[in-house]
Amino acid sequence: MHEVKETQRATVHIGYDGRVHKTFKGPLARERFENERRILHYLEKVGCPFVPRVLSEDAEKLYLVTTNCGSPAPHISSKKVENLFAELEQYGVVHNDPFPRNVTYRHQDGRFCLIDFEFATLSETGEGLTLEQAKDALPDAASRLEEYHRLMEERNREGAGS
Repeated sequence: MHEVKETQRATVHIGYDGRVHKTFKGPLARERFENERRILHYLEKVGCPFVPRVLSEDAEKLYLVTTNCGSPAPHISSKKVENLFAELEQYGVVHNDPFPRNVTYRHQDGRFCLIDFEFATLSETGEGLTLEQAKDALPDAASRLEEYHRLMEERNREGAGS
């Protein structure tokens, strides 16, 4: 397997078959695992075509195997990112970490996709784990939350000016 990401919160590997293997660790690992699993199952149920599908899971090991949604897309335009996360909201999910680091490009069909749903919430019920809830337990959650609020303020100013 090829290691893609090793952080305090998760280890991600891509298998030789292309599947994504993610093990959650660190603070709130169980909550983040359960949330990502729940959100991905929900998105599959409602037919969202641009997110990973859960192929297998192990709740004891906090381990998910998903389909691969392509390669990172770090140079995607901010407008494209905004449209992609807005499209996700049409499926009833708010990502809560709407940045290029969570966007991939799937070459097979030329589609931008979204990944990393550990801080997403269901629009209808509010169910999920937010960065706000995690900020005291996760070292980088507070800075991600600040980044998110800055982005939302920017978008609101741009929207008010048009």
